[in-house]
Amino acid sequence: MTGLKRIRGLLLDLEGVLYVGSQVIPGAEEALDALRRRCVCRFITNTSTLSLASLHAKLNALGLAIPKQEIFSAPQAVLNYLKRQGDPVCHLLLAEDVKRDFASLRQSDTYADYVVAGDIGEGWNYAVLNRAFRLLFSGAELIAVHKNRFWQTEEGLKMDLGGFVAALEYASAKQARIIGKPAPEFFRLALADMQLAPEQVAVVGDDIDTDISGGQAVGLLTILVKTGKYRESYVRASPIRPDWVIASIRELPKALGIA
Repeated sequence: MTGLKRIRGLLLDLEGVLYVGSQVIPGAEEALDALRRRCVCRFITNTSTLSLASLHAKLNALGLAIPKQEIFSAPQAVLNYLKRQGDPVCHLLLAEDVKRDFASLRQSDTYADYVVAGDIGEGWNYAVLNRAFRLLFSGAELIAVHKNRFWQTEEGLKMDLGGFVAALEYASAKQARIIGKPAPEFFRLALADMQLAPEQVAVVGDDIDTDISGGQAVGLLTILVKTGKYRESYVRASPIRPDWVIASIRELPKALGIA
């Protein structure tokens, strides 16, 4: 792992790398303290069930002292994108807490320039999907916070947003614009904030499809952790190959030569 010694910045996924649900990954707090002594850190997440304020509060409650300005969430990236489109009318398929961050946008259930799809859990049903389909068929564009296949919870793996996005894409014959990981622009925004070149930064994640493939697309070194949604059989079947695989975030300081 000698190539890691030159790393000056880290893009760290949250769910699955630092915690799962309400459980902190063993050693995560100590690892973060060590990593911050040498690296510029930013925290990237596709989580779209919590507003930025709620996400920050959750991290604090878990004992993870992460400043709000260091969090790059996919919903915030969506909001920034929509604000650059002028004054669009949006149909929001978002959790109620996340909708608080989108309160400044015009919203409608009967006409929309954009249908915005995020995690709404048990809220998905035929009526919700069909309403979105009709808006898309009438001219709206589809924006997806992300298109993850599944995610890890304290109860086990759960189907994620990607299946519902795929259903809307198929029915409407429209391709969703993916804003969160693995979209290259999402990673570039974080890099710009760090003021570091891609070759100076590594991404650390538990998802080979979003964290690892997304990081490789913009020239980052990639580190896959065997926590969260990691499944050896799934990784083995993937054509994507991370630069390094470690057991958990606990091992990262040593790999970087910090501890």
